Amino acid sequence: MDIETKKWEVLCSEEQIANRLKELGSQISEEYKGEKLIVISLLKGSFIFCADLVRNITVPVKIEFMTTSSYGHGEESSGRVKLVSDIGSQIEGCHVLVVDDITDTALTMDFVMSHLKSKNPASLKCCVLLDKPSRRKVELVPDYCGFEIEDKFVVGYGLNFGDYYRNIPYVFNVTNEDR
Repeated sequence: MDIETKKWEVLCSEEQIANRLKELGSQISEEYKGEKLIVISLLKGSFIFCADLVRNITVPVKIEFMTTSSYGHGEESSGRVKLVSDIGSQIEGCHVLVVDDITDTALTMDFVMSHLKSKNPASLKCCVLLDKPSRRKVELVPDYCGFEIEDKFVVGYGLNFGDYYRNIPYVFNVTNEDR
């Protein structure tokens, strides 16, 4: 599918995202007041969201990165999650927030949360830009969520189509209808 020839609609505008990130940053800052926080960005999808989110958090933040894989280049999760690259820091006794671009089946976040829980953090929560609860395959509710969306294929603001379009500053839905 060539995205330029398809119909698309904006689901979350730049302004909506910026406003929601301020709200999430304030909420997270309040909940971790007086604490230090380790934020783990799940690559590649969450890097833009995570960068903008941490700029709205006022408590001391350490950033770590983790890479998992379950999608490849398709529009559907394979259902199998593998750890490609683990974090480089010890998190035992630390407050940890995992940041991802989207939770739909929740298989990836469930895998990551279980993996990190085994490292004995003081607390472990997750934050996602987008949540698609209608696609859940495991019981998991993000602790912090930017936007709840319908079951649509979304691109932009870190979310890719193939290896492209992560740089679009808003989230949009791609349909199979002709433009």
